[in-house]
Amino acid sequence: MITEEMLEGAQKITWCTGCGNFGILAALKKTLTGLDVPHHNLAMVSGIGCNSKIPHYINLNAFHTLHGRAIPIAQGVHLANTDLTTIVHVGDGDTLGEGLGHLLHAARRNVNIAVFLHNNGVNGLTKGQFSPAAPRGYVSKTSPPPPGAPMDPVNTVGLAITGGATFVARGFSGDQKMLVEIMTRAIKHKGFAVVDILQPCMTWNRTLNWAFYNERTYSLQETDHDISNRWNAIERAFEYGDKIPIGVFYEKEEPDLAGGLALPEKGPLKDHETDLKKLQELIDSMTL
Repeated sequence: MITEEMLEGAQKITWCTGCGNFGILAALKKTLTGLDVPHHNLAMVSGIGCNSKIPHYINLNAFHTLHGRAIPIAQGVHLANTDLTTIVHVGDGDTLGEGLGHLLHAARRNVNIAVFLHNNGVNGLTKGQFSPAAPRGYVSKTSPPPPGAPMDPVNTVGLAITGGATFVARGFSGDQKMLVEIMTRAIKHKGFAVVDILQPCMTWNRTLNWAFYNERTYSLQETDHDISNRWNAIERAFEYGDKIPIGVFYEKEEPDLAGGLALPEKGPLKDHETDLKKLQELIDSMTL
């Protein structure tokens, strides 16, 4: 059984006061303590951004990788060690930018990993430039008025559903109870799970603040929404304005990528023992 004490990170948290990442980290810890998974069988991969500092603030096997490249790294971790529970923490700045192709291909392949995308509409770590998730008209140093950000934002939920993800949800960092429930379902789901997590950046994006989301978000699961109906889920994904649905949009069982590959029969890579003498001989054989 994992305890919160086991998850305590060694580094001081440097997020700004009021940042939505605090709620996401708290929900993640609650989620992991409720899972029946040994601590050593959890693996986390993150990209670059304020959100992706999470591996430094929680005690897990982790890989802090490049901007936009967390999903393919996590895919490799999973395929080499299919018994690991593999979780990805990324942001809208990296994963909806140069990482967008990786997101779509992982969805198409139905890789058995859970992706938690922290969505605040800005590139916060690089001082507030508009991200692919910024609303049209958003004003920043790189998008002065008029017109502000000159395009509509990427619809993470709609894109994930049409791309082939078999579990798609949206959470809000201010709703801990629902966020824990969604994270738990995403991790337990066998297939590619995407959770778009709305979270305020109180330093750079004062428009998408706590009041904005508190006044607009409502639970899909308190309506008659059918999570098995893909078309209905896509329609709900584009409902974003005075009302913003959160909860599970879509879930379906499909074969995952690992089930269709000829993976090594010797078992997970993490359990292999390396013969260092043979490894050195191999290295020597490649030198001139």
